[in-house]
Amino acid sequence: MGSTSYITLSRQSGLMNEIRAVANNIANANTTGYRQQGLVFSEYIQDTRHQPSLSMARAQVRNTSLQQGVLTQTNGRFDFAIEGDGFFMLETGAGNRLTRAGSFTPNADGDLVNMDGQRVLDANGAPLFVPPDAQSVYVASDGTLSADGQLLGQIGVYRPTDPNGLIREGGVTFRADGETEPVDEPTILQGFLEGSNVNAIEQVTRLVEIQRAYELGQSFLETEDERIRNAVKALMR
Repeated sequence: MGSTSYITLSRQSGLMNEIRAVANNIANANTTGYRQQGLVFSEYIQDTRHQPSLSMARAQVRNTSLQQGVLTQTNGRFDFAIEGDGFFMLETGAGNRLTRAGSFTPNADGDLVNMDGQRVLDANGAPLFVPPDAQSVYVASDGTLSADGQLLGQIGVYRPTDPNGLIREGGVTFRADGETEPVDEPTILQGFLEGSNVNAIEQVTRLVEIQRAYELGQSFLETEDERIRNAVKALMR
């Protein structure tokens, strides 16, 4: 296989990865707390020793959009949305994870958990407890949680020290590839949920562009293959 084919195949591989990412974005356009994902294309140079080096495309670094999603009022007393910077912190079996999906509820033990049963942590990294018999639950804009006038704690809002180090685990949870730190002045809205930040029209348009680029590359590979076949046939005569 010639260098031209290697270069084109590397581009095709990157485009296929981007198709998967964009298709996943479109599928989650209505998922609460979903963050749009993209791919970063970069140049990969392969040293071929005594021959000219090959410059190929690589698209393996995933980029997560931190743009604010639309806030929808639900009036649910355990529905929370972060306005601005930061993530809720969840305690999972694999360690703490970050999320913007704020649909929570108390479990049988009174711990505030998400829909997967993972406990929500406070500003000090401890689980939040809500009395099962609480008649009224109120959350101040800074995340301070109280029930029937009794202070329970403050919902933690954290951000990764390296925003580019977010690694998606599941649809709306992330692992921070590095340290996290509390947001100094968080804003939490009770009775609201943050929707997906996916721009569906933009993503559909991008999907069409990628598919056309992929088809063009495929056509080029077929033409190159035919050229090589004809050259080999000519040499064998």
